[in-house]
Amino acid sequence: MRLKLAFFSMLSVSAPAPAEPFALEPRVGDVYEIRLESISSSQSDDGSSGSSTDRNTLIERVLGVSDDGIELEFDLPEEASAQERSGVWQLPVRVLKPIRGHLQLLNGNELEQRVDPWLEKAGYTRAACGRWIFTWNAFRIDCDPQSALDMLVPFDLRLNALREGDLYEDPAAEGSARLTKRVGTDGMIFEAEMPIAPEAVRRAQAETDVVVAEIMGRPKSFDDALRERVAEEVSGTMTVTFETDSAGFVKRRTKVVTLQIRSADDRAETRTTTETLKRTQIARLSS
Repeated sequence: MRLKLAFFSMLSVSAPAPAEPFALEPRVGDVYEIRLESISSSQSDDGSSGSSTDRNTLIERVLGVSDDGIELEFDLPEEASAQERSGVWQLPVRVLKPIRGHLQLLNGNELEQRVDPWLEKAGYTRAACGRWIFTWNAFRIDCDPQSALDMLVPFDLRLNALREGDLYEDPAAEGSARLTKRVGTDGMIFEAEMPIAPEAVRRAQAETDVVVAEIMGRPKSFDDALRERVAEEVSGTMTVTFETDSAGFVKRRTKVVTLQIRSADDRAETRTTTETLKRTQIARLSS
């Protein structure tokens, strides 16, 4: 699971912020498959175009349930290849999902013990920590156990109970929008639409420029990269849809972002990214 250099994969995922607890209590032994897919396309007024698809899957297991929250384990699927496992030293990882608040790492010491063997096997030392490299994709050599939490954020669909009128916020959007509700096939559908925040787009683009420059051996500061992006005209919309099942659990989140970017040399480009996160229960221990 390596970083894809695209605008929306570099942003944390926000969620509605009601104060309600989880819709229903999970049970120890529950196992879920979580699939994250991102499809991007671009079209420029000079006739050029491009597209890309990125897919990742994690398995989530419920290890414990208490007043503090839910203890979870995340890992790659059993069918993951040895090569896929060798690239993700952070997994398996155990975390606490509080009733409210952010994920908390539970096996940090275990993860810390994996770092040096992983670096040695890949032919690196601690000096490489924080560097960006490129193999079949671009990724950062991250040696901090806490990085496991950042990796899990885009896969988190354990949301609080959704209600019509709740506010939804996203770091890539201007302000917030209230969720609307309609009836779905076996549950409810909640949706919010917001304008894109141009400054967030420019900053994310600049961050990508810095990474690419590092990989190409021509380092560039973030400030220099951002100055080069300031002249761009950016507009667009973000639509986020949550689908729930009959029990009220969120089973799918779809985020569609459309950007229009006009560069300083008057070149116009339209980019569309559709990110789908689906969570499916695949096992439950009998009572």
